[in-house]
Amino acid sequence: MDNERAWLVRRVVLSVLFLLIVATPLYPEVYGLDEVTPFAQLVAFRPQGLAVLLLLGLLMLVRRGWRIAAVLVLGLALTGAVLTAPRQFSDANPPPEGARVLTIMVANVLGGGADAGAVAKVIQDRRPDLVSLPEAQVDVREEIRAHLQGLTYNGYTLQPSKAVESATSVLVSSSLGPVRFQADQQATTFGHIIVTGGNLGAVRLIAYHGFPPLPSEVPTWKEDLDVLRHWCAQNPPTIVAGDFNATTDHADFRQALGSNCRSVASLTGAGLVGTWPSDRPALTRTQIDHVLITRQLEPGRFTTYQIEGSDHRAVVATVFYTSPTPPPRSGAVPKTE
Repeated sequence: MDNERAWLVRRVVLSVLFLLIVATPLYPEVYGLDEVTPFAQLVAFRPQGLAVLLLLGLLMLVRRGWRIAAVLVLGLALTGAVLTAPRQFSDANPPPEGARVLTIMVANVLGGGADAGAVAKVIQDRRPDLVSLPEAQVDVREEIRAHLQGLTYNGYTLQPSKAVESATSVLVSSSLGPVRFQADQQATTFGHIIVTGGNLGAVRLIAYHGFPPLPSEVPTWKEDLDVLRHWCAQNPPTIVAGDFNATTDHADFRQALGSNCRSVASLTGAGLVGTWPSDRPALTRTQIDHVLITRQLEPGRFTTYQIEGSDHRAVVATVFYTSPTPPPRSGAVPKTE
């Protein structure tokens, strides 16, 4: 009997240790490892990891000696699935009559590698109010605009360095009136563009491209997310759209959103729709392209589109608001660069 008890204790201890090991890449924030390579990169694929863990737990049930570990693993997988499920099964209400609807598009053009005509086709089909174009230099922006027959969009580009990936462009529909462009190349590594005024009223649109969590550059990635935290804590109704190089499973990203910012995709049942890398099967992608809104705004829809030549899928989101906003300032003239 003593030997049986000792063996049971040994199995329990080994099962718990096994659980802690397999949980590390899935929930590195529990161990304080979420900003350490390779965990900062692996956690971006947590939903896929949970699916693998669930399958592993089911297979382990076959062996009697592994059943304690199997139960623990299945418990972790199912708990993770329950926490993740709202991203896939949430459903936003349609905008009420009289609500102001804004359509926002994001398309990382891979430094000009994306087919400009394909990007323009999505714009022509969805008629977004703002198009955020990470990695688009002036010539790329203008090539896209040249395909927009019959549509008028004002363009603006910020490129803090010679590196193609540092360029960010925006296209803003003329329907928004005389908007203002404010470029900030200091706060974030790649800079960002803030669009205000015109028919936006109090709403501000921010085109953002976060630095990727490369193994040697995780601190820079974190610093860019800290800027997002600052925007989300402010009062103006705000929409931030772009390539964030972060997912909802990154603790730093969730902390940056705080209680005031929300992901349109997660609120509309599209939170598990992957946008990168676009050349992989849908189940192996992760969502790093987002449209975020503060709580004065409501989510509408979130859709992705394949863009030939880009490693990102384009996203188009609609948001709306019903509360009155201050009138636009007079005298502003849209600026094109």
